[in-house]
Amino acid sequence: MLTLLSMFYYICLRRRSRSGTRGEALTSRRAVESGQRAVLPVSVEVEQYAKEVLDFSSHYGSENSMSYTMWNLAGVPNVYPSSGDFTQTAVFRTYGTWWEQCASAPPPFRRTPKGFYSQDYIELGFEEPVYPTAVEVFETYYPGAIVQILACSHNPFTQNPPTDVRWEVLWSGKPTKVLTPQARQFSPKIKHISFPTNLLRLEVNSSLLDYYTELDAVILRGVKERPMLALYKMPIIDISDLSDSEEELSDVGGPFRQGGDSKHQRTGNGYFDKLPYELIQLILSHLTLPDLCRLAQSCKLLHQHCCDPLQYTQLSLQPYWARLSDASLGHLQSRCTLLQRLNLSWTGNRGALTLTGFSSFMKACGLSLVCLEMSCCHFLNEACLEVISQTCPGLQELNLSSCDRLHPQAFTHISKLTRLRRLVLYRTKIEQTAILSILTFCIELRHLNLGSCVRIEDYDVVASMLAARCRSLCSLDLWRCRNLTDRGLTELVSGCRMLEELDLGWCPTLQSSTGCFQHLARSLPRLRKLFLTANRTVCDSDIEELAASCPSLQHLDILGTRLVSAASLKKLLQSCPQLVLLDVSFCSQIDMRVVQELSGLVPNVAIKKSFTQ
Repeated sequence: MLTLLSMFYYICLRRRSRSGTRGEALTSRRAVESGQRAVLPVSVEVEQYAKEVLDFSSHYGSENSMSYTMWNLAGVPNVYPSSGDFTQTAVFRTYGTWWEQCASAPPPFRRTPKGFYSQDYIELGFEEPVYPTAVEVFETYYPGAIVQILACSHNPFTQNPPTDVRWEVLWSGKPTKVLTPQARQFSPKIKHISFPTNLLRLEVNSSLLDYYTELDAVILRGVKERPMLALYKMPIIDISDLSDSEEELSDVGGPFRQGGDSKHQRTGNGYFDKLPYELIQLILSHLTLPDLCRLAQSCKLLHQHCCDPLQYTQLSLQPYWARLSDASLGHLQSRCTLLQRLNLSWTGNRGALTLTGFSSFMKACGLSLVCLEMSCCHFLNEACLEVISQTCPGLQELNLSSCDRLHPQAFTHISKLTRLRRLVLYRTKIEQTAILSILTFCIELRHLNLGSCVRIEDYDVVASMLAARCRSLCSLDLWRCRNLTDRGLTELVSGCRMLEELDLGWCPTLQSSTGCFQHLARSLPRLRKLFLTANRTVCDSDIEELAASCPSLQHLDILGTRLVSAASLKKLLQSCPQLVLLDVSFCSQIDMRVVQELSGLVPNVAIKKSFTQ
């Protein structure tokens, strides 16, 4: 290796000695020795807060309010420098590993790069495009979730359609667990980019955090004119500019160019092609998708192995969302004829994927598909869903989470996928007619997520249909459904007795005085997760019934109740040995002293109690 570097440096010096004057050579040499840099005048630095929240993957809040929503990230700080749990901040939907441990969570995709940590994202638009010099994020509660900051070349406020959209990583890191939940101003050292930007994207991973991370504001600092810094630490020579003659090259590196004695050259693949086909396939199964594509270009043998459809039964393109295009899908199309699980989440936005490219890929590769993840795919339209319904007859899992730009009429095509077992419609515009049609025909549903689906007019009717048609339902997410009453809940739990997970968080129309929560506990003996978040009426009798009837309970969220005492919680903890998560934040009868006492009794249970300053 040292010999090769010496050869290259020798060639560079000879090239420079022919093309440069003695004065230029001396100047370059002095600059290298002193490590100096020539700095030209730069523009005045601009500081600006986010003008608008453009897109995001999830949030804790409602679509119809500002509390705990991503829209709070626009503008100046609302909370900072205060620390704690405040409704005026931006909060993502999940934290920790609790959700990954639930039965409703899909298994991870193989070949996901080890360096891809992102679970959620938010995109922010700023007033003026600048060349970034710094990005500052105000984290007010449980910081450490940010794992990547990106900049985009497209101006989101221009009227022109996006063309040649580029994303550049300004900073990336691993998920961290900060020792204290106190507020901080996070400003990592960022990379300099070659284009101005007024569109930033923050990607987060909250898996190591003990509670929800809260973000208050984002500052973008930068200059309007590109900084011109001439750095002379080492002479930069374009290798394509070397035009040395064959005579000069013959002075050095002869053996490397000639390859040695011809009688010792190997024309085959050594012993590698003598390995069993299945063993080579097993070795290649550990490569990431880009590495597999690169290896395919090395030789005919490995090209054959790398293009084998058995290597592409699972395909996660989410880590490559910034580079995926119609051409990318076209390149992979011939390899994915046996594709079973496909993750296109976050891909295709701003014109990167079109109906033509998506349809062509699905028609060629959709026949064997059983799982399709398409969270935050804003290129989707009704024609795309029609293609899915026509080309994927065996589809069992479909995730359209946060595809909030799909027209309500588009969801009617899902009812043609009669083998569906898992359907995620979180934050979509699905309406009552479409969901009732889906429930009529998709009777094999096991997992259904209707969280924050605000256009469904009557959840009691939906609950009644679920009880009648989907009796094998295992998990149901009704987070922030505004009109489910005790009548609908009673009918639901009476018909769907196989339920293990039920999220009724922020459902204000349910009242404990009707006995609906006690009936729930008696009807669902297999219950493992129950969220009654922000229901002020949950009381001791409800908790005691859960303790008596649901011994398998693992996750319970009763944030915000005023009527639960320490005594009933002690009974619950004694009766539910599998309990691992209990959220009692803002429960007026449960103070930190009680939390510490209960934690001492059951140290294996994570008892959550948020605070404000």
